[in-house]
Amino acid sequence: MRWLLVLISCLLAQTAQAQGFASHDLTGVVDQVRIAIDPKASVQATPLSLTMTCSPCKGSPTVDIELGRLTDGTEKRVRSGETSFAKLESLCIKQNPDCRLSSLPVSPAVGWITVYGLGNGGGSTAVILRDGDLLTIQAKADSPGHAEDSVLALVQGMTPRIVGP
Repeated sequence: MRWLLVLISCLLAQTAQAQGFASHDLTGVVDQVRIAIDPKASVQATPLSLTMTCSPCKGSPTVDIELGRLTDGTEKRVRSGETSFAKLESLCIKQNPDCRLSSLPVSPAVGWITVYGLGNGGGSTAVILRDGDLLTIQAKADSPGHAEDSVLALVQGMTPRIVGP
């Protein structure tokens, strides 16, 4: 009987670990960030936040990446279609008329990217959710396109390691 309890405990522990992102430590993706943007990029990381600047890079991007939690039901509503990407975009446009939103291919997570004008430059933000875990990648650059390029490069270069299979 005791061995059965131990077995069940082990299986429950594995199930709990399978939820959410595969990694909760941004210090492990510093190299991927530099590869995605530029080896000359300056990167500072803690487990839950990462800041990257690269003045000599195309667009002179500044990027902030954060890991957190979002358990307000947004992920469930987006996955079910109750909250469409068009609805999310309309909310974004209310904040900034230049905002454009599209989905991101980050399965098994769900995510989207916004691109918007920002002063004399532009910004772009990716939001990625999986089982309540939240990854936010926000870039500012000399134009909306350059900010978007930075975010997309990071989504492709580092999110597989964070999100997992």
